[in-house]
Amino acid sequence: MYDVVAFGQMITDPVRIESYVKALREAVQPGCVVTDIGSGTGIFALLACQFGAGRVYAIEPNPAIYLARQLAVANGYADRLTVVPKLSTQVTLAERADVIISDMRGSLPWFQQHLPSIVDARCRLLKPGGVLIPQQDTVWVAVVSVSELYARHVTNPWMQNQFGLDLRAGARLVANTPISGRAKPEQMLSVPQPVATLDYRIIESPNITAELMLTINQSGIGHGCLLWFSTILAGDIGFSTGPDQPRSVYGNMFFPWLAPVELSAGNTVHIMIEGTLVNDQYTWRWYTQVYETGQPERTKASFKQGTLLGRIVTPDQIRKGDDRHIPTLSEEGQVDQFVLSLMDGTRSLDAITTAVMDRFPGQFSNRNAARGRVGKLVQRYGT
Repeated sequence: MYDVVAFGQMITDPVRIESYVKALREAVQPGCVVTDIGSGTGIFALLACQFGAGRVYAIEPNPAIYLARQLAVANGYADRLTVVPKLSTQVTLAERADVIISDMRGSLPWFQQHLPSIVDARCRLLKPGGVLIPQQDTVWVAVVSVSELYARHVTNPWMQNQFGLDLRAGARLVANTPISGRAKPEQMLSVPQPVATLDYRIIESPNITAELMLTINQSGIGHGCLLWFSTILAGDIGFSTGPDQPRSVYGNMFFPWLAPVELSAGNTVHIMIEGTLVNDQYTWRWYTQVYETGQPERTKASFKQGTLLGRIVTPDQIRKGDDRHIPTLSEEGQVDQFVLSLMDGTRSLDAITTAVMDRFPGQFSNRNAARGRVGKLVQRYGT
């Protein structure tokens, strides 16, 4: 979860903030309604007030949103800015917005619940004909030679170590894990190709499947593929997070190969990328085939990778995930169930703490431990 320090870094990132401010200024009309989804500390909501919006809703589940209330008072916008400390998908507003602004991406637009939240907001919270900021993102890919990045995460810790130990099993796990990282323009061995364009005005699915053929135009050692995005916020206003652009808070996403490959100009690289949203996280697969120049039938390298291969799964997790498994509550679960059953509007926190200590005397070392357990459940599920 982001903290106020991280939100402050977003505010001071010129790549991001200058374009967003320009797009918001053009979209806001006097007296209009603006909804800021994933508002953070409310900077876009405050600016919407500054630009003349009549009512602004700042929606954000992170506790940092409560700072927006203080900032609204400090800037004289308390009568126009409403803070909504929830997920946007859990919110019903009294009116639809003329403008919805959001920035819930990570290194890529396929990040946690970003896309489902946008689809929901467009359908439920935006007026017909209303403005979405951003309008669309295009994701790009290039084969890159990034020896330092690859060594830092894959080679040095696991393939080469000062202890004389065989740690190669760790390298395979890491090589099946997308890594946040940057590349320089001269480290791109192929011309960038678009993976997909996400038009937020019509998008429905949070998932992605794409196949591309990249041609190597610069000889070098290939270590994997780098993905980044460019965005259109409104009209001709936008920015890119590509290697040839200034560094921003977003970064890029590096999909490493299982081993480096010596590439020559004219080699072709066939890539299949698939991302599927599972709960709040994306599961990724990327398949790569490298062909010799002018010989599409001759494979130079072939990799099948995915984040499922980059996870350590315990026997207990496998057992519990079996469809035939019959689950029962552990004592930890019984404690939580008991506490939740006592949250019926008739007992104080102190009374619930006493009751849970009496019921489960071996679970807590002292009253403070029991009070902390009760307090966490109240914060998460209580009103």
